[in-house]
Amino acid sequence: MQLIIRAKFTKNNKLRYISHLDLMRLFQRAFRRADIPIKYSEGFNPHPKFSVASALTLGISSEGEYMDIELEKEMPIRNFIDDMNNVLPEDIKILECKYVEDTGSISSQIAWGFYKIGYSLTKDMDIDTLKKEINDFMGLEQIVILKEKKKKGKIVEKEENIKEKIGNINVKEVKDRNVVMEVLLRTGDNDNLKPINFIQALKKYTNIDIIEESININRIELFIEKDNQIVRPL
Repeated sequence: MQLIIRAKFTKNNKLRYISHLDLMRLFQRAFRRADIPIKYSEGFNPHPKFSVASALTLGISSEGEYMDIELEKEMPIRNFIDDMNNVLPEDIKILECKYVEDTGSISSQIAWGFYKIGYSLTKDMDIDTLKKEINDFMGLEQIVILKEKKKKGKIVEKEENIKEKIGNINVKEVKDRNVVMEVLLRTGDNDNLKPINFIQALKKYTNIDIIEESININRIELFIEKDNQIVRPL
């Protein structure tokens, strides 16, 4: 029987600028320092058996990241949380976790990301006008953006319709040209829309004039699809 702990953790402040690879290395060191009985792969180059869901784009903070850790032997959940938080840096903390059945990699299960996006406007716009812009945007039949991809060592641009990758948009606040909105976007290995590409579309199809340097993105939660419902992984 496999012993798999699914843990929810944060990635904030300065550590939002570390890469996904560096984050994996950070956790490997933390497992050793906390003396977590993590299981290792077999072979000439054994490595700890854990995976982190849906890598964050550099510079985006998060309150809701997830990882699965396979253990050699069972340990109390409370001990795992406390032992890990004692050795992790301040900007990365384990919030909650539980034992789960092996249903495949966590990264393959993630389907949606819930983001809080803040930005400043170049000109005044009241909340009703902004909401109308958003409603018109969501009513479009197609929302096409240009995405850059590497192909044979060259960067090529390709058009992509992202309409079905936007779940919903909720304008929370408009004050002194500062906007806060919550957005549900397709996220994960199977289908993914980066928040910055969503903002690119917003600028293209609306009269919302965003100051790019002011954009602040925070991932609040990740979701999986189960029985035709969107639910938390824990």
